Amino acid sequence: MSSSKNPRSSSKPAAELTESGMSHRQVLQALSGLMLGMFVSMLASTVVSTSLPLIISDLKGDQSAFTWVVTATLLATTVSTPIWGKLADLTNRKLLLQIALVIFVVSSAIAGFAQDPAMLITMRVFQGLGAGGLGALSQIVMADILSPRERGRYAGFFGAVMALATVGGPLLGGVITDAFGWRWNFFVGLPFAVIALILLQVTLHLPKPKKRKVSIDYYGIVLISSGVSLLLIWVTLAGTQFEWNSLPSYLMVGGGVLLLVIAILVELRVKEPLIPLTLFRDRTFTLAVIASVSVGVAMFGTSVFLSQYMQLARGATPTESGILTIPMMAGLLVASTIVGNLISRRGKWKAFVVTGSALMVVGLFLLSRLHYDTPYLYVGVSMFALGAGVGMVMQNLVLVVQNKAEVKNMGVATSAVTFFRSLGGTIGVSVMGSILGTVVADTISTSVRALPPEQQAAAAQSLAGGSIPQLATLPDWLRVLVEDAYGTSVGAIFLAALPLAIVTLIAVSFLPNAQLGTQNAVQRAKGEETSPSGSEADASTQSREKVTESTSEDLVEVAEAMVGIPRTGAIPILGDSGRQADRT
Repeated sequence: MSSSKNPRSSSKPAAELTESGMSHRQVLQALSGLMLGMFVSMLASTVVSTSLPLIISDLKGDQSAFTWVVTATLLATTVSTPIWGKLADLTNRKLLLQIALVIFVVSSAIAGFAQDPAMLITMRVFQGLGAGGLGALSQIVMADILSPRERGRYAGFFGAVMALATVGGPLLGGVITDAFGWRWNFFVGLPFAVIALILLQVTLHLPKPKKRKVSIDYYGIVLISSGVSLLLIWVTLAGTQFEWNSLPSYLMVGGGVLLLVIAILVELRVKEPLIPLTLFRDRTFTLAVIASVSVGVAMFGTSVFLSQYMQLARGATPTESGILTIPMMAGLLVASTIVGNLISRRGKWKAFVVTGSALMVVGLFLLSRLHYDTPYLYVGVSMFALGAGVGMVMQNLVLVVQNKAEVKNMGVATSAVTFFRSLGGTIGVSVMGSILGTVVADTISTSVRALPPEQQAAAAQSLAGGSIPQLATLPDWLRVLVEDAYGTSVGAIFLAALPLAIVTLIAVSFLPNAQLGTQNAVQRAKGEETSPSGSEADASTQSREKVTESTSEDLVEVAEAMVGIPRTGAIPILGDSGRQADRT
């Protein structure tokens, strides 16, 4: 009766969310610190995207410097992610999160004072190190605060942060550059970072890690970082600095593979491996890693090349291209919010992940049909479908891995999924960029050869040097030709990404449909510490059986006293002496 009068009295989600001493309000406050840290990280990356050509020009850099300013951050983020994850399993996660935020903010501020491309590229490397920590550690700390069942409810907040930083960053960067100069783009995140540090210090209360002897896998860190970096650098430079089929390619690929093979041998022997290879014995982890690769391609690749499509195939300005890509971010935000809440309410996730993977396939296929004059409604629907698919899959792959991972491997398992997603994104951007450049060059060459001789000469003069053309400076007949080339080429790279999306769909289809747990990592860790095992469990079971038998005997004696019926049946088997012996 009382529960019907006051429904709130029967449900207390605020008190049951966590055992780490945090109420529901404190959880939201702690998440606000995490979200603000992620916002700073993403904003610092997107806010400079519109002004990067101006920055490189002002610092007297060339096209190679432009490439490395972008690649340096991706490389550092990808390589550092598993390192942060392993450290999270060994040391204080809150302290690591704060260190990552400080590294990111300080390097961003120094980048604002850069006097040459080398200084800017160096600071972008440190930005990538901090971004790798923020991306991995935020997911790990969420697992400490929230149970898998509850985490979907908060996915919409993180989706909103991602959408705001991705869409708002380029717009804000353009305004800041026009009003105050490009250097202020590197300072805009400082106030948010200070607030995030204060929030994390005041509101985030995690249990202190158990004191134990820490063994850091230095050999694994060096070997894995070197091998992955060498392969990523090869993917970035091949096709532009040298041919894919060339001696430098063979040397870089061979060196990278050799380093990774040695790393595997080392990881099998060390006490605390950077990436425990035993994780791959778990089908959930392995399939999630495979699926994460193409999610990274869809997430990072589309954000880069859709902007190029809007600017070079449809003549939009950088600011306008940011606005025109809103449908994708809207799809991601809406899908992650709605699906996250449904997962929290029902505890079922697989149907949503499979549906999201199917939407990724549909979205990429629709985008593969793009041309320079494709109706914007078609483009918007295609982007929304792809964004919704990414929103359903991306965070939930981390969720299902955390749901199955042992508490002692929570950090490294989480960071491994993020690592392979970043790896897929980095490789995807490089390979897709190479395909784009090749197809654009071939398409323009074919189209120019069909022009009259005088227009061929004018086209050769306007497009000399192979640099990205400025559409506003081209005559109308040549502008249409260039827009057509870029429109068709962007469609071709989405078609090239389509097989990876199909692999993701197959991988998630075979994921074990495990029920989401209702305990966070802190609660699970406490349960593992207190739960008996082996002979202790057997002794505990026997003790419970004896207590049950004694209780049954006591209840029978009470019944006899009440109704005056003598004992019959199986109960007297133990007898008084047996019962007494059991009780003692």
